[in-house]
Parts: sequence; structure tokens; C-alpha cells
Amino acid sequence: MSQNLPTPAHCTAAASQLARFFETLSPESVNDVVCFYAADARFKDPFNDVTGVPAIAHIFAHMFNRLDQPHFVVTEQLVQGAQCFMCWEFRFGFKGRPNAGPQVILGATHLVFSEQGLVTLHRDYWDAAEELYEKLPVLGSLMRWLKRRANS
Repeated sequence: MSQNLPTPAHCTAAASQLARFFETLSPESVNDVVCFYAADARFKDPFNDVTGVPAIAHIFAHMFNRLDQPHFVVTEQLVQGAQCFMCWEFRFGFKGRPNAGPQVILGATHLVFSEQGLVTLHRDYWDAAEELYEKLPVLGSLMRWLKRRANS
């Protein structure tokens, strides 16, 4: 019984190329997602759940429209079979809030590759409350208060 699964070496190479793509992502390279994602790939994070390369490219393009100098630093990769888990730091600034300083979100991504080495599932995991909401002026105060109340 033969299954059409990618080889581990194939997935390791695809994961390394994808990590480089994330780390060098720019407004000019957003549409290159077509080189890394299957046409019907699913992308899910705390704010989005979309299917298809155009929708995924739109998420990355939107990131550049809303944030100052967004970029990823991939810190770890673990590939097993057709799956990959990447840990990353997302560094950015808030547009229109230069005094807020540089921001960092720590997160991880679960990826599943097709036999062609294209991403069929991209699922980001990060704590929106801790990593983002607590850093916003008014909402941050409320989130920190709620966290203290929940922990007492």
C-alpha cells in the first residue's frame, strides 16, 4: 500500500525555504506565497481563517499596510514526516505610534506539506491577549487587570 507522502528530506528542504521566505518577506515578495502554498491551502491564526493563495497573500499584504517594519525571525524548526513546527518572533512597530517602540510577539506555526512540498495547512499559535492586547494603551490596562483578577 503506497501513500503519496513527501519524503522527510523533501519536507525539511521545503521548511527551510519557507523559513527564509518568512524572514525576508516584504511588500514586494508577498505574492510569492504562490511558490510555497498549495492553491487550496488553509491559513488560520487568532484573527483569520482563510483558504486559498490570494486570501493568504492578502493577510501578509495587510500586515505591511497596518504595521511599521514587520518581520519574522524563525528561531526553531522541527520537521517530522509531512509536518513542520516553527517557533518565531514577530517584530514590528505600530503605525502612527512611534513612541510605543518596537514590539515582539512570540509564536509558533504548525505546517502540513503536500507531496509537492507545498503548504496545505498553516496554523499560527500565539496568545493575542498577552502578546498584543496587553501592549495597547487602554485595552492593555483592562487585560492586565483581568489577568490579575483571574490569578487571585
